[in-house]
Amino acid sequence: MQFSIEREIFLKALARVQGIVEKRNTIPILSNVLIVAEQNEIVLTATDLEVGMRASYPAEVSKPGKVTVSARKLFEIIKELPEDRVSFQAKENCWIELSCGKALFNIVGLAADEFPYFPEVDQCRFLTLPSKVVSDMLEKTAFSMSTDESKYNLNGIFFQTLDVDGRQMLRLVATDGHRLALVQRELEDFKSEELAKGVIFPKKGVLELRKIAEEGESRIDLGFLENNAIIRKDTTTIVMRLIDGEFPDYNRVIPQDQEIRARIPRDTFFHALRRMAILSSEKSRGVKLSLTEGKLEISSSNPELGDAREDFEVDYAGQEIAIGFNARYLLDILQVQDADEISLQIRDNMSPGMIRPVDDDNFLAVVMPMRL
Repeated sequence: MQFSIEREIFLKALARVQGIVEKRNTIPILSNVLIVAEQNEIVLTATDLEVGMRASYPAEVSKPGKVTVSARKLFEIIKELPEDRVSFQAKENCWIELSCGKALFNIVGLAADEFPYFPEVDQCRFLTLPSKVVSDMLEKTAFSMSTDESKYNLNGIFFQTLDVDGRQMLRLVATDGHRLALVQRELEDFKSEELAKGVIFPKKGVLELRKIAEEGESRIDLGFLENNAIIRKDTTTIVMRLIDGEFPDYNRVIPQDQEIRARIPRDTFFHALRRMAILSSEKSRGVKLSLTEGKLEISSSNPELGDAREDFEVDYAGQEIAIGFNARYLLDILQVQDADEISLQIRDNMSPGMIRPVDDDNFLAVVMPMRL
């Protein structure tokens, strides 16, 4: 096996698989990338048995073949090579010779036959989504995914299609038990049995989907094969095993009858929160929001550091109320908002708060209150 390839192309290809390869080294071959040279391209495949990626790149192939090599070490080598064409040759016993300019490396590989099977997805029926829509929806929900591995059914994003007032909507929901984010978009002729029931995309798969959604304007194909979601864009295919578990009934978490409502300038709120969070407790990140007619005061207190407060004008004419929230949770929500004004909705100081853009019914976030 022998080929040559532009360093920048090879570097980009290897960078994309770094998030996929197994880092715990439970099975050595999973920390490797499979490289297949054929005709005028090379095909790179990486998997950790939960999420897999395959992508092709142009190269000058003088001898077809396939081999696997450490994805991390190969990436580190290519990153340090000079700007030139890289020559790659697989020799006997899976040794690999890399040369670029006057640099020469001999590294150990593993036989391609040991690499896990990557499913053929050509027979899969695909639905098509605009990349920009996918990227925006993931940005507005990914921050709410749980990082607690024991809550495996919350370690991802719930995808579902449903009829909302006669419109076909794709809805994404994420929650970690302390906060919830929901976003939905209208899509024409988008029907899927799997999505009608609802499926949970795993966190690692979500992160890889988000990366390719942000690359270029090409549309994304989405399909399902057994218990896997198949994502395809240009020459890249991602296969991810769906989380086998029940997503909680999120509609029960979304509060109703919240009579206390304030319209707040997003930018002012965001920056005031960042300032007040500096003196909040390192552990709880708690800040207090106090609403009075026409004004919102944000305050924080830490016995070891001191206290701070700041107020600004808001559109509010209800009763006086004070409620505590985790500042980081509020900042995560505000950071993904495009609206100039957001609505903060509360029932009382012991109930969850809800934040949504003033002029957009397709996003909402729920945050549990804190005792301060």
